[in-house]
Amino acid sequence: MKKIIIIQLLVLLAGALFAWFNFYKELAAWLNQTACTFGCTGSENPFITPCFYGALFFTVALILSIFLTKKNKA
Repeated sequence: MKKIIIIQLLVLLAGALFAWFNFYKELAAWLNQTACTFGCTGSENPFITPCFYGALFFTVALILSIFLTKKNKA
């Protein structure tokens, strides 16, 4: 069971890092008023894109997973 929890934490961490990296690329392109060639949505406000919401949800899931893991150890 402990192995599954560690794998879950790693998957959530990787997902959160990937999502925040994509959001950062969108934000940088938007602030510089350039076209994002990283697969972004263009000149749209990056705070209303799926990358931002995905980053938020992955981060919340990661924090909840860490919290529950620590609570179960105690």
